[in-house]
Amino acid sequence: MPLHHKRREFTVSPGADLTILSYAYRFASNFAFLAVVYFTLNFLTKYEERTIIAALVLAYSIMRVASAIRQFHFYARIERLEAAAGTAGEASGKRQVIRDVAVLRHQGELKAYMDLLFLGLISLLCIAKIIGAGG
Repeated sequence: MPLHHKRREFTVSPGADLTILSYAYRFASNFAFLAVVYFTLNFLTKYEERTIIAALVLAYSIMRVASAIRQFHFYARIERLEAAAGTAGEASGKRQVIRDVAVLRHQGELKAYMDLLFLGLISLLCIAKIIGAGG
């Protein structure tokens, strides 16, 4: 008697392809920025030029980190609104909206963490180029 296996259906929520694509794009763009900074700082031979470029990139990174921290503050406020709306016992249509907002908030937080990771690496690279091999 042959064994019949149930086939498991792999269901992907609508928009999951775009979510994965957005994570891949964020990773690729951050990695490209890291690569450009790395090769630019290694290409420059004069310490003064390398220090100026590293300081400018470091200033840009600090501005982006401040923006990411502001995003986390915004996400925390959205989370409080989700909690307040979830306890109110709204209609099912509103619950779906709350779930959608929660998913978007989570995706935004993951992207912000990814940005912070690469900005930290870029900052370390710039600091190493400023401090190391000076003069």
